Order: sequence, then structure tokens, then C-alpha cells
Amino acid sequence: MVENRRQRMRELLAADHAARPASAVSLACDRCVLELAVSGAGATVLSDLPTEDGDGDAGPSRGLVHATNPVSAGLEDLQLTVGEGPCLDAFVTGGPVLIADLAAEIARWPAFTPVACELGAAAVFSFPLQFGVVRLGSLDLYRDTTGPLTRTELADALILSDLATQGVVADLDGHNVEDVSWLADPHLQVHQAAGMVQVQLGSTTEVALMRLRGHAFTLGIPLADVARQVVGRSLRFTNAGDGNNAQ
Repeated sequence: MVENRRQRMRELLAADHAARPASAVSLACDRCVLELAVSGAGATVLSDLPTEDGDGDAGPSRGLVHATNPVSAGLEDLQLTVGEGPCLDAFVTGGPVLIADLAAEIARWPAFTPVACELGAAAVFSFPLQFGVVRLGSLDLYRDTTGPLTRTELADALILSDLATQGVVADLDGHNVEDVSWLADPHLQVHQAAGMVQVQLGSTTEVALMRLRGHAFTLGIPLADVARQVVGRSLRFTNAGDGNNAQ
């Protein structure tokens, strides 16, 4: 039964690609919306960013994002901005994160949950993109109404996340899976900005990322926009507070 469903999904994705050539990740996201009765889907490829002393990590470095609609894009960006959410939990644990009623998870994700609900998410489901023991990111789904995935929907989501992973691995061919810097994505500018803020503050990369995230969250703007301002030298951070003097 499972193998039949997997073959069906392969055929659907092949037909989708023939009709609209695109990456396996984006096709899998689009197919999730069609097959799983979800409102939107997004995917993120991540890698751990080590701290200055090599002990632990300063958070995920995003290398690739695809989203089927603005809400999905907002949810992906929000999680990187506040540093918490189902996407990051799935990446860290290597297991699915299935939340049928997001509003009930305020204690689990105090920064993510209220904003995600305001964006229109009532239920969220994240699945790790994992190849063997190597975690590459996550496939993230949301619904604008509460309720769990059915058993069939869950099975199909797991199949689609696996097929999306295969596509990511194919894209990574010839690249170090621990380094996603080669991927063309505006969020990579976040880490360029973090390096600049690190110098401005005389701090670690971890502290610089925290300041960037805090500034974005306080103003309610995407982290990528803050990074763009820093790299463009229209925003500068100081130990006395955030400055906005252009250089």
C-alpha cells in the first residue's frame, strides 16, 4: 500500500515537472497543498552555524526557501527571525512536529505562536528533510483551521518529504552538506550581516545574530530586510543600542 502511494506521488511529481519544470522541493510543496488539504507549504534547507568557540551553534543558516503563498513565506521567515518554531524543532529532533491547534502552543513557542496565528496559521506540521543521519532542513505545512492530518494525509506528507529530500540531495551533489553558502538565497545575507554586526559590537556571532533577530522582531519586519540594511550600511548596531546612521 505504502509503495503504491509512493509510486503515485512519484508519477504526480513527474507530471508536475513536465508541465512546469521546477525544483523537486517546490513541486513537493505545491503537491502537498493539492493532496493534503493544507492551506500552504514551505521548505527550508538549513545547516548549523557554529559559535565562535566551536561549542554548540548560533542557530540555523538558511540556504534555500520555497513557499506556496505569502503566509507560508511569512511563517518560514518568522521562525528564522525569532529562532523558534516547528521547522526548527523538526530540524533539531529529526522527527515530525504535528500541531493540530497552534494557539495552544503559546508556552512552547512564545515568540512564534502569536505572530504565526496573526498571519493565519491555525495548525502547523513540519517534517525533517533528512538523508541518513544528515538533516538538511524541513518541509512545513499549515492550515488556516485547526485539526490534525488524517492517517492518509500523514503518510503522503512523509512520502513527499522523502521525495523532496531526494531532490535536495541531488541539488547538493558535489557540495558539502554542512555548507549551504553556495545556494542562491537572500537569507544568506543574514550571515554576512551577522559578521558585520559582530565587528561593530566586538561580540560573538551568536550575539550578533540575536541582535539582528531582536531588531527585526521588534520592528515587525523580515530578518532579511534588516540584514540588507546592515550590508548596505544604512543600519549600524552599537552596544548602547541600535543606531540608524548611514555610513
